[in-house]
Amino acid sequence: MKNILYKNTKISFTDSGEGNTIVLLHGFLENKKMWAEYVELFSKKYRVITIDLLGHGETDCLGYVHEMEDNANAVNEVLENLKIGKAIILGHSMGGYVALAFAELYPTKIKKLVLLNSTSKEDSAEKKLNRTRAIKAVKQNYVNFVSLSIANLFSENNRIRLVDEIEKVKEEALKTPLQGIVASLEGMKIRKDREWLLQENRFPVLLILGKKDPVLNYEENLTQIEDTTAELVTFEDGHMSHIENKEELKPVLLDFFN
Repeated sequence: MKNILYKNTKISFTDSGEGNTIVLLHGFLENKKMWAEYVELFSKKYRVITIDLLGHGETDCLGYVHEMEDNANAVNEVLENLKIGKAIILGHSMGGYVALAFAELYPTKIKKLVLLNSTSKEDSAEKKLNRTRAIKAVKQNYVNFVSLSIANLFSENNRIRLVDEIEKVKEEALKTPLQGIVASLEGMKIRKDREWLLQENRFPVLLILGKKDPVLNYEENLTQIEDTTAELVTFEDGHMSHIENKEELKPVLLDFFN
């Protein structure tokens, strides 16, 4: 576990293995611990960096709004500190939004991009309204909000099958400070649409979606890679492919990294 300061804010990260660099970015209410099994696998062949995004895990809060650009700059600060010039970036959900912001701000530093259960589209008016409602809900009942939010990320049939895994995810999510949750919801609500980044085919892109994702509409999110060179991999489950489809996902990622 290592730390650096970005704008007087502690950023926590891990650095394992040797070779070409892969950066793993977690989603909302998650932290770098979610990648443990993947780090073990990938670090046999690659240098793997995992980073706690602002207000998550062991990274401190930066302010009352954590914009995706703030997170992208923090990621860049870690790479600068480690003297890494170019990396493959993989982002899960909110981590994907951060990866896209990073690709826009630091285009020469991105080798390949993986959007895991994520989207380059901005929030719709309805989603923005739901983020505002979520902010109100988490302020009223923090534990209830976090518990429900985590369960609702999995496809319905997996909520019983993966009950132990879901409990572990909830346990980690409940370590996220209230300010970190609110600041991230505010940041996601105002994030820019970055579909143009995929349309320009600047670097190889892999989009991984779940057909029964309760958070991202599958059909709607296929449109972002129309007429692009992006690869698409579809799983039959929900928003948590790294848990719901773990064994199928590993070879897919290794193949793309190669």
